[in-house]
Amino acid sequence: MPSFTTSGLSLAYEVHGEGPPVLLVHGFASSGKVNWIDTGWVETLTGAGYQAITLDNRGHGQSEKPHDPELYYPSQMAEDAIALLDHLGISQAAVIGYSMGARIAAFMAYNHPERLPAVIFGGMGMNLINGLTDGNDIIAGLRAPALSDLTHPTARQFRIFADHTGSDREALAACMETSRQPMARADVRRIEVPVLVAVGEADDMAGAPEALAELLPHGEAVTIPKRDHMRATGDKVFKAAALEFLGRTFPTGSI
Repeated sequence: MPSFTTSGLSLAYEVHGEGPPVLLVHGFASSGKVNWIDTGWVETLTGAGYQAITLDNRGHGQSEKPHDPELYYPSQMAEDAIALLDHLGISQAAVIGYSMGARIAAFMAYNHPERLPAVIFGGMGMNLINGLTDGNDIIAGLRAPALSDLTHPTARQFRIFADHTGSDREALAACMETSRQPMARADVRRIEVPVLVAVGEADDMAGAPEALAELLPHGEAVTIPKRDHMRATGDKVFKAAALEFLGRTFPTGSI
C-alpha cells in the first residue's frame, strides 16, 4: 500500500477510481480494507462516479502503531486525514466516517469546514457528545491474557474483532484511552458543513441519530433498519442514503 508521513508517523492509504473524492475514515480496531473495501463501499462509490480514498488510521491496518495514548486524540487523527488530502493535492473532499471514524470526521468538519463540502457520520449519534460508556471495559478486554477471561459482551466483541484482524492490541488499548474524547455540544452546533447522521436501529453504542442531527446546523438523520453497530456498516440502506445525500451536497459533476 502507498503511505505518507505526518506528525512523524507513516500512514497507509489507497485511492480507488476517479471523480469527486470521498475520504473514508474507518472505525476502531478496523482498517480501510475491512471497513470500506470488504463491505462494498469502495465498489459502491466508484460505481457511482466518485473517487474513494481509504486511510488506515494511526494504530490500525498497515499504518504505524504507537503505544502512547497521547497520540490518539480525535483532533490529532483528524489532522492525519487532512494531511492525506494535502499529500494527494486534494483541496476538497466529502468524508464518510464510521464510529470512531465519524468522531474524527466531526473534528475535521469543525476545524476545516472549507475542506469538506459534505460529511456522513455512520454509527455515531449523540455519543459524539456523551462519550462511550464501555471504553474502559474494551481496554481491559484488549489487554486480557485470553478471550476466555472476558464476560463483558462489548469487550468480548471488540477482542474477537481485534484478534480477527490481527491488530496490535496494545496500540488499540492506547487508542481507546483518548480517541473516545467527546466533542463539546457547543462545538457540534458550530459545524456548518452538511452532515448526514446514519445509525442502526439496534445500535446501542452510537446514541440517537435524530438528536445529534437536530444540534447540527445542517444535519439530517437516517435510521438503518434492524442493524446493530457492527452489521450496519455495509448495509444497503446506509449506502443508498449516503449516495442520495452526496448527490445533493457533492454531486459527481461538481469537480
